[in-house]
Amino acid sequence: MKRENMHQSFEIVYRKVDECPVRDLQFSFFQMAYVISGTGFLHVNGNCIAYQAGNLMLMTPNDCHNFDITDTTEFLLVRINSDYVKEYSSRNINCIECLLYYASHLSGCILKQKEDEFLVKSIVECLLHTIKHRDIYEEDLTAHYVNSLIVIAVRNISKMKPLGIKANADKRILEIINHIQSNIFSPPSLKASFIADKFDISATYLGSYFKNQCGETVQQFIANYRMRLIEHRLKFSDRRINEIVNEFGFSDESHLNKFFKKHRNISLTGFRKAKNSIVKDQ
Repeated sequence: MKRENMHQSFEIVYRKVDECPVRDLQFSFFQMAYVISGTGFLHVNGNCIAYQAGNLMLMTPNDCHNFDITDTTEFLLVRINSDYVKEYSSRNINCIECLLYYASHLSGCILKQKEDEFLVKSIVECLLHTIKHRDIYEEDLTAHYVNSLIVIAVRNISKMKPLGIKANADKRILEIINHIQSNIFSPPSLKASFIADKFDISATYLGSYFKNQCGETVQQFIANYRMRLIEHRLKFSDRRINEIVNEFGFSDESHLNKFFKKHRNISLTGFRKAKNSIVKDQ
């Protein structure tokens, strides 16, 4: 399996291909692939999804993927360093990184809002223009376009229903899930009493209501979401354990280790060593 890294904040690549040049490719960064023209199939993490012109697809770090090209395809590839995503600051979006990683179980086009298709197409045309016509302050201008794509991707991902949620789930449950995802680093905001008060629902009813809508309890949903993010920290970052402890609001390393071992039956250091050895073997 070929693994590719990048060191700059972001990179814009235009490609016109008849076949995928590399199979079973892994990146250490995020990649958004916009289909300018052509058709084919995206294979990612064992899933196969058809693509067509106008699709925007997201691959997160360490996703295993390749493309099967049916008709000659033009791609605009927007590659974004993980550190750039982590440091991205927004007044209104508290956890962009969380939402992008949340898409790790999703595949195919992430554009779910019809009106965003026009915006993305326009941004892609602007990026293509900057590639063809180099000029001063080009990097600053490109950064604005890339940031716009990130926000649009996050906006669409945030409206996707989690696995297990009922097809006819009401609006309030989606708002509760959005609150949890946006406040995952703030334990006080994740307490049942806080959520119940914020969404005007009784604390006693919240548990059964959430489980009926999502197939799992509030605390199970929070724990699973935190676990997925902690695993990404251990696999894809060089953060020390005590930094992860502070980030997620655990009292100390022992508390985090106990939480992790309960859900994965392995210690934090054991999990990180196992994943690092796999990457080295590849």
